[in-house]
Amino acid sequence: MAYQIPNFPDMEYVDRKKRGLTIQVYYREIFRGVWITTKHFFRNLWKWLTFRKGGVVILYPEETRADMSPNNRGRHILVQRSNGQPRCVACKMCATICPAQCITIEAEESEDPKIQKRPQVFEIDLSHCIFCGFCVEACPVDAIRMLPETSELVGYDRFRMVYDKEKLLSWHPTVSDDVVHGYNPNA
Repeated sequence: MAYQIPNFPDMEYVDRKKRGLTIQVYYREIFRGVWITTKHFFRNLWKWLTFRKGGVVILYPEETRADMSPNNRGRHILVQRSNGQPRCVACKMCATICPAQCITIEAEESEDPKIQKRPQVFEIDLSHCIFCGFCVEACPVDAIRMLPETSELVGYDRFRMVYDKEKLLSWHPTVSDDVVHGYNPNA
Protein backbone atom coordinates (compact mmCIF):
# COMPACT_ATOMS: atom_id res chain seq x y z
CA MET A 1 0.00 0.00 0.00
CA ALA A 2 1.48 3.33 -1.06
CA TYR A 3 0.89 6.52 0.83
CA GLN A 4 -0.81 9.18 -1.28
CA ILE A 5 -0.48 12.88 -0.51
CA PRO A 6 -3.83 14.63 -1.01
CA ASN A 7 -4.03 16.84 -4.13
CA PHE A 8 -0.65 15.58 -5.31
CA PRO A 9 -0.39 13.23 -8.30
CA ASP A 10 1.33 9.93 -7.80
CA MET A 11 4.54 9.24 -9.70
CA GLU A 12 4.23 7.54 -13.03
CA TYR A 13 5.48 3.97 -12.87
CA VAL A 14 7.07 2.63 -16.01
CA ASP A 15 7.80 -1.07 -16.23
CA ARG A 16 11.41 -1.67 -17.20
CA LYS A 17 10.47 -4.21 -19.87
CA LYS A 18 7.79 -1.99 -21.45
CA ARG A 19 9.65 1.34 -21.59
CA GLY A 20 10.64 2.60 -24.99
CA LEU A 21 13.87 4.09 -26.24
CA THR A 22 12.82 7.72 -25.62
CA ILE A 23 12.13 7.05 -21.96
CA GLN A 24 15.20 4.92 -21.58
CA VAL A 25 17.60 7.54 -22.99
CA TYR A 26 15.87 10.40 -21.15
CA TYR A 27 15.27 12.52 -24.25
CA ARG A 28 12.01 13.72 -22.77
CA GLU A 29 13.73 15.07 -19.64
CA ILE A 30 16.53 16.70 -21.64
CA PHE A 31 14.02 18.55 -23.84
CA ARG A 32 12.00 19.52 -20.77
CA GLY A 33 15.11 21.01 -19.12
CA VAL A 34 16.04 22.93 -22.27
CA TRP A 35 12.46 24.24 -22.49
CA ILE A 36 12.47 25.48 -18.88
CA THR A 37 15.85 27.17 -19.31
CA THR A 38 14.78 28.86 -22.57
CA LYS A 39 11.50 30.00 -21.03
CA HIS A 40 13.27 31.66 -18.08
CA PHE A 41 15.89 33.21 -20.36
CA PHE A 42 13.35 34.94 -22.60
CA ARG A 43 11.18 35.97 -19.65
CA ASN A 44 14.14 37.70 -17.96
CA LEU A 45 15.29 39.16 -21.31
CA TRP A 46 11.85 40.72 -21.83
CA LYS A 47 11.90 42.20 -18.32
CA TRP A 48 15.36 43.61 -18.98
CA LEU A 49 14.32 45.13 -22.34
CA THR A 50 11.27 46.78 -20.77
CA PHE A 51 13.39 48.19 -17.87
CA ARG A 52 11.67 46.13 -15.21
CA LYS A 53 13.52 44.23 -12.55
CA GLY A 54 14.13 40.73 -13.80
CA GLY A 55 16.83 38.42 -12.58
CA VAL A 56 19.23 39.90 -10.08
CA VAL A 57 22.22 40.94 -12.16
CA ILE A 58 24.49 43.63 -10.80
CA LEU A 59 27.13 45.06 -13.11
CA TYR A 60 29.77 45.39 -10.41
CA PRO A 61 31.69 47.76 -9.83
CA GLU A 62 29.60 50.24 -11.86
CA GLU A 63 26.46 49.29 -9.93
CA THR A 64 26.17 48.41 -6.27
CA ARG A 65 23.35 46.72 -4.43
CA ALA A 66 21.13 48.98 -2.37
CA ASP A 67 19.81 46.09 -0.28
CA MET A 68 23.09 45.03 1.32
CA SER A 69 22.65 43.69 4.79
CA PRO A 70 23.79 45.92 7.66
CA ASN A 71 25.51 42.82 9.05
CA ASN A 72 27.67 42.52 5.93
CA ARG A 73 31.30 41.78 6.71
CA GLY A 74 33.34 43.64 4.14
CA ARG A 75 36.90 44.83 4.16
CA HIS A 76 39.40 44.38 6.95
CA ILE A 77 41.08 47.31 8.66
CA LEU A 78 43.70 47.59 11.37
CA VAL A 79 42.90 50.04 14.14
CA GLN A 80 45.57 52.59 14.98
CA ARG A 81 46.66 53.90 18.32
CA SER A 82 46.67 57.64 18.91
CA ASN A 83 50.37 57.75 17.89
CA GLY A 84 49.67 56.13 14.49
CA GLN A 85 51.04 52.65 15.30
CA PRO A 86 48.78 49.63 14.81
CA ARG A 87 46.91 48.52 17.88
CA CYS A 88 47.85 44.89 17.20
CA VAL A 89 50.11 43.25 19.80
CA ALA A 90 51.02 40.32 17.50
CA CYS A 91 49.42 37.67 19.69
CA LYS A 92 48.53 35.70 16.52
CA MET A 93 45.11 34.70 17.82
CA CYS A 94 43.44 35.90 14.62
CA ALA A 95 45.84 33.83 12.51
CA THR A 96 45.25 30.81 14.73
CA ILE A 97 41.46 30.90 14.56
CA CYS A 98 41.24 31.69 10.82
CA PRO A 99 39.70 28.63 9.09
CA ALA A 100 41.12 29.65 5.70
CA GLN A 101 44.60 30.29 7.16
CA CYS A 102 44.90 33.52 5.17
CA ILE A 103 46.45 35.73 7.90
CA THR A 104 50.22 35.94 8.29
CA ILE A 105 51.77 37.71 11.28
CA GLU A 106 55.43 38.10 12.21
CA ALA A 107 56.20 39.81 15.52
CA GLU A 108 58.98 42.20 16.46
CA GLU A 109 59.95 44.00 19.66
CA SER A 110 58.31 47.36 20.25
CA GLU A 111 60.16 50.53 21.20
CA ASP A 112 57.41 51.39 23.67
CA PRO A 113 58.22 49.71 27.01
CA LYS A 114 54.50 49.43 27.84
CA ILE A 115 53.86 47.32 24.72
CA GLN A 116 55.82 44.07 24.50
CA LYS A 117 55.63 43.38 20.76
CA ARG A 118 54.03 44.63 17.56
CA PRO A 119 53.54 43.14 14.09
CA GLN A 120 56.43 43.50 11.71
CA VAL A 121 54.44 41.71 8.98
CA PHE A 122 50.63 41.60 8.96
CA GLU A 123 49.13 40.23 5.75
CA ILE A 124 45.66 39.04 4.81
CA ASP A 125 45.20 37.14 1.55
CA LEU A 126 41.68 38.10 0.49
CA SER A 127 41.69 35.59 -2.35
CA HIS A 128 41.56 32.88 0.34
CA CYS A 129 39.53 34.75 2.99
CA ILE A 130 35.97 33.54 3.55
CA PHE A 131 34.95 36.71 5.47
CA CYS A 132 33.71 34.76 8.47
CA GLY A 133 34.67 37.39 11.05
CA PHE A 134 36.41 34.97 13.42
CA CYS A 135 39.55 37.13 13.35
CA VAL A 136 37.57 40.11 14.65
CA GLU A 137 36.00 38.07 17.43
CA ALA A 138 39.30 36.47 18.47
CA CYS A 139 41.30 39.69 18.77
CA PRO A 140 41.70 40.52 22.49
CA VAL A 141 42.70 44.17 21.90
CA ASP A 142 40.16 45.02 19.16
CA ALA A 143 42.94 45.65 16.64
CA ILE A 144 41.23 44.24 13.55
CA ARG A 145 37.77 45.16 12.38
CA MET A 146 35.62 44.55 9.34
CA LEU A 147 33.76 47.44 7.75
CA PRO A 148 30.54 46.83 5.81
CA GLU A 149 32.04 48.46 2.72
CA THR A 150 32.88 46.14 -0.16
CA SER A 151 34.52 48.59 -2.53
CA GLU A 152 37.93 47.64 -3.91
CA LEU A 153 37.65 44.01 -2.76
CA VAL A 154 37.74 42.68 -6.31
CA GLY A 155 40.86 42.33 -8.36
CA TYR A 156 42.10 40.97 -11.64
CA ASP A 157 45.48 40.05 -10.19
CA ARG A 158 45.86 37.52 -7.40
CA PHE A 159 48.88 39.28 -5.95
CA ARG A 160 47.00 42.56 -5.49
CA MET A 161 44.57 40.80 -3.17
CA VAL A 162 47.24 40.27 -0.53
CA TYR A 163 46.81 43.24 1.81
CA ASP A 164 49.79 44.12 3.95
CA LYS A 165 49.99 46.19 7.13
CA GLU A 166 50.35 49.50 5.31
CA LYS A 167 47.32 48.89 3.11
CA LEU A 168 45.23 47.77 6.07
CA LEU A 169 46.17 50.93 7.95
CA SER A 170 45.70 53.28 4.98
CA TRP A 171 42.10 52.27 4.23
CA HIS A 172 40.36 54.87 6.42
CA PRO A 173 41.93 53.70 9.67
CA THR A 174 40.10 54.22 12.92
CA VAL A 175 42.22 56.20 15.35
CA SER A 176 41.06 55.50 18.85
CA ASP A 177 42.27 55.52 22.41
CA ASP A 178 44.53 52.82 23.80
CA VAL A 179 41.91 51.83 26.35
CA VAL A 180 40.96 48.18 25.87
CA HIS A 181 38.66 46.43 28.34
CA GLY A 182 39.52 48.90 31.10
CA TYR A 183 43.31 48.71 30.56
CA ASN A 184 45.05 52.00 29.74
CA PRO A 185 48.84 51.72 29.28
CA ASN A 186 49.31 55.50 29.45
CA ALA A 187 47.79 55.83 32.94
